[in-house]
Amino acid sequence: MEFSRLSLFVLLASLPAVLCHRVTLIVDGTKTIAETDEDFICATLDWWPHDKCNYNICPWGYTSVLNLNLSHPFLAHVIQAFKNLRIRIGGSLQDQVEYDIGKLRFPCHPFRKDRSGLFGFSRSCLRMSRWDELNHLFSKTGARVTFGLNALYGRRQLRKGVWGGDWDSTNAYEFMKYTVAKGYPVDSWEFGNELSGSGIGASVGAEQYGKDLIALKGIIDQIYKNHDPKPSVIAPGGFFDQDWYARLLQVSGSGVIDFMTHHIYNLGPGSDPNLISKILDPNYLNRISDTFSKLKETIRKNGPWASPWVGESGGAYNSGGLGVSNTFVNSFWYLDQLGMAAKYSTKVYCRQSLIGGNYGLLNTTTFIPNPDYYSALLWNRLMGKGVLSIDIDSPSPLRSYAHCSRGREGVTLLLINFSNETNYKISVRNRMNLRLRIKESMDNRESIILRGLKKMVSFIGIGASEASLKREEYHLTPRDGFLQSQTMLLNGTPLDLTEDGKIPTLEPSLVGVNSPISIAPLSIAFVVLPNFDAPSCV
Repeated sequence: MEFSRLSLFVLLASLPAVLCHRVTLIVDGTKTIAETDEDFICATLDWWPHDKCNYNICPWGYTSVLNLNLSHPFLAHVIQAFKNLRIRIGGSLQDQVEYDIGKLRFPCHPFRKDRSGLFGFSRSCLRMSRWDELNHLFSKTGARVTFGLNALYGRRQLRKGVWGGDWDSTNAYEFMKYTVAKGYPVDSWEFGNELSGSGIGASVGAEQYGKDLIALKGIIDQIYKNHDPKPSVIAPGGFFDQDWYARLLQVSGSGVIDFMTHHIYNLGPGSDPNLISKILDPNYLNRISDTFSKLKETIRKNGPWASPWVGESGGAYNSGGLGVSNTFVNSFWYLDQLGMAAKYSTKVYCRQSLIGGNYGLLNTTTFIPNPDYYSALLWNRLMGKGVLSIDIDSPSPLRSYAHCSRGREGVTLLLINFSNETNYKISVRNRMNLRLRIKESMDNRESIILRGLKKMVSFIGIGASEASLKREEYHLTPRDGFLQSQTMLLNGTPLDLTEDGKIPTLEPSLVGVNSPISIAPLSIAFVVLPNFDAPSCV
């Protein structure tokens, strides 16, 4: 769905004048409420072939694990910009992929249309020469790899959509042995894709799945016996079903599953004409918090040795929404869900996809970054592992998240203004300093005038030279104010690749630390407060 420029003009002309509203954010830096992994940002590489189509559009092109142009000059640059981008290899067709080593059950050929196959495609295979090429890219770019294994191998279909029998690990065993022998550092092995609960296309019962995970853990312990640390075991890579997930943890037992992955497509189908209104509705976006909360509680009760991951999330399913998922407006959903996931102790968040479909971080044909790529990169560079509590003094369409800054002292805020008419002027206060002031007031019975003066002290703490202090601001807006623009502006400057195909320098605006933060309607900002006194971030 796309708005015409004329429609946008009429819409904007009908809007009321921009309003200004002052709010106060109170950040508690004394303790973290959650913690992510260092490499929280993750992107997927999928198996979908070029003839995977939705809504009479085939948006995948040649972006499959099997045929992506790994030597494209932009590809290495966009991965290297993250330093250690986690890449998850997986997707709907992974449970139909064999590994071309040892004795195969089926001929090794590319995916082909097959009505009798899962999702309308035949089985396929990963040749070891291709695996070598992929690992050359990963090594060159510093990527951390999570590989999704075929969890249907050797099973039989009991009835439509339901599979049973033990997993045959022989093919995966040979593949993993080859991987170790070649020195390829797979960080984690994920077992299966969307087979949990009632499954998507296929399902496996939790009892059987748990037994197979114990077998997989034994294989990893054997093959990686001389490695420390060993790769993590990740499962089930499906949609959250509370009873199924709980039973999986109970059956597999302590020390088997390191991370529980779940998938999220909370915006509905990519063809939904209301996709943009969903993205810009914070109340609608809030609905997914129930899933985060229930998964966290399920793990606490049944398997506290594990931690949650979002293993795949593309917003809108069926390859995303054309003209929406690859444009500026999608970052309202994406960044809000990153912030929400982190608050619920999600360790890693994998975006569907790095490239491919309408929701790729990169353009399918040109490999040029879409707006969400820069949203992910800024999060990766600015937001640290520690998640902090943040309160706002009045309910509003202003979304706010606070983290310890990455790689340095201080705190970084993510501010998302969902309002199309309100400019927010934001003052930031430190809960720790507020507590100190209250205590001082009680102990010393200070005068009203002195207390009033103390309230003017900024969040930076005592003894700092306020005149010389600056904060960093990264304001994100769309080109020409068009929400469906594929060009994102950073502080008013278009984010375009350099002439040699490298990522542009992401320069902040430097602003006096005591001035209010101003965030325009329908815009997003990262704000780095380098002198915020946050003991939990040290």
